[in-house]
Amino acid sequence: MYGKSIRLERIVDRNTGNCVIVPMDHGVSIGPVQGLIDMKKTVDDVANGGATAVLMHKGLIRFSHRTSGRDIGLILHLSASTDIGVTSNSKTLVATVEEGLKVGADAVSVHINVGAETESKMLSDLGMVSQQCTDWGMPLVVMAYPRGPTIKDSYDPQVVAHAARVATELGADIVKCSYTGDVRSFEKVVDGALAPVVIAGGPKMNSDMDILNMVYDSLQAGGHGVSIGRNVFQHHDVEAMTRAISDIILHGATAKEAYAQLE
Repeated sequence: MYGKSIRLERIVDRNTGNCVIVPMDHGVSIGPVQGLIDMKKTVDDVANGGATAVLMHKGLIRFSHRTSGRDIGLILHLSASTDIGVTSNSKTLVATVEEGLKVGADAVSVHINVGAETESKMLSDLGMVSQQCTDWGMPLVVMAYPRGPTIKDSYDPQVVAHAARVATELGADIVKCSYTGDVRSFEKVVDGALAPVVIAGGPKMNSDMDILNMVYDSLQAGGHGVSIGRNVFQHHDVEAMTRAISDIILHGATAKEAYAQLE
């Protein structure tokens, strides 16, 4: 397990045990959106803002390689589906742990939707990837969401907690899930997950303060950071927004203090 420990230090802040991950895998699911065109600049901006890692698909790495800026961890995403398809909740594996090693990734990630029609296939894939990660000493981030025909509310604390626990039980080193809206309910998600939990950013928000409050509250509930994409890379000042979030997660700032610096 030394390999996992060494690689985890490249995506997690060793002083706090927290992480600021900026996922950039959206091009597969929703297309070439704002913020994901000049990839070198975007990666430089989030790195200079203090992010600990970026997450992307294998084909994007060659367009994101940088010659300047701070070092930043790399997480290779292994799962994919498009919003154009009729089975967007059904994620399929499009890369391997071995490919992650070849491209220099510090971790890999898998997306599962608990409650989807193809849940059993996604769980089987996750189990296989988890075994490979153990064999190769590769950290595993699992994005776990309750989504499918039986899910009435994907932010319901009970089903969010269930999805997060599934991720841990199948081998996640870090679990990414939705924030449930308040500290008390999210505490139960964190407690039940056991593995470190980071929150997703969700849809693009209109208020910076709403984002920063969510980030701060998730930490009060025992969370270990964020994996926020659109609310970072589509911000009008990507570096400043990343720095505001990093100040909360890595340096103990309040939401108001981080907002004041952002403004």
